[in-house]
Parts: sequence; C-alpha cells; structure tokens
Amino acid sequence: MKHYPPLLPRERKPAPPRIPLFYAVPGRTRADGWTPRRQAAFIGYLAETRSVTEAARRVSMARETVYRLRGREGAESFNRAWDAALGIAPAQGDSERSQTGVTPSRKVTNTALMWRVKTGLWQVRMHRGRFVALWQKPDNAALFQLLARLDRAKTSSERAWLEGAAA
Repeated sequence: MKHYPPLLPRERKPAPPRIPLFYAVPGRTRADGWTPRRQAAFIGYLAETRSVTEAARRVSMARETVYRLRGREGAESFNRAWDAALGIAPAQGDSERSQTGVTPSRKVTNTALMWRVKTGLWQVRMHRGRFVALWQKPDNAALFQLLARLDRAKTSSERAWLEGAAA
C-alpha cells in the first residue's frame, strides 16, 4: 500500500489592490494634454504594468509630465489612486473616507466644484490584474454643494457670477 505525503495548502496570490474612486487633476483641458480620461487610463495602466514609464507611454504622454501632474495643486485624490495602483499603503493619519479616494469635506472654491461636476469621479476597472475599463461617475455631492451655494448667495453679483459659471 502506497502512502502519499499530505497535500500542502496552495499559496494564494495576494489580491490586486483596489483602486479607489478619484477626481481628475484640474487644469487646462487640451486634446493633447492630461485630459481626465487620459489621467484615469494612466492609473489603470499603472496598476497593470507597475511602471510609470510604460503607463505614460501607453497613454502617449511623457513620464516627466506625469510627475508634474502629480505635483499640481488639487492632485491629492489622483495621488491616492496612484499609490493604490502601486500597492502602497495609505499613511496612518488618513481617515477612512480619504482612503476611498474622495477627499474629505473641506472648503472648496466654486471653480473647483465646477470642475468636479464637469469631470465627475473616475473608477478604474481591473480584471485578473489587467486594466479593462474606465467608468466616469457623476459627482452628485459636488453638484448639490454648488446648488446650495447658489441658494445662499445673498447679493445679485454673487448670484450672477455663480449662474455664469454654471452655464
């Protein structure tokens, strides 16, 4: 009678990191620049390849411009998505809400709110370690915050500016 050694449990591969929803970095939108869709695609390719150079090449941009984009004002959400794509753990001081990629509530300018309403939140979809799709979700919270500001505008000049920005 043959005796076989007991089967060892198979080692499971660690699950790929989940990329949180994030806001695109605000800036001038040029067809050959860092559009919100191109930023989201970069995060997807970064999660797939784990190489900044290769991910930038796949979206037809230079590696240096990616690092400049990362250093811009308003890039906190993009930076958290970048870190999640590379599997870097968030800092200890981050709250639970900020780990989802959405910035915690703070005072935001009307221009930044308009940008968030226009571009929405971006979600990168991965399947078996491959970048497969991008989803753009409307940011209803930013829209409601902007509408609340419109209602609270006391002077006609503020109301006229807000209505002009919303058009």
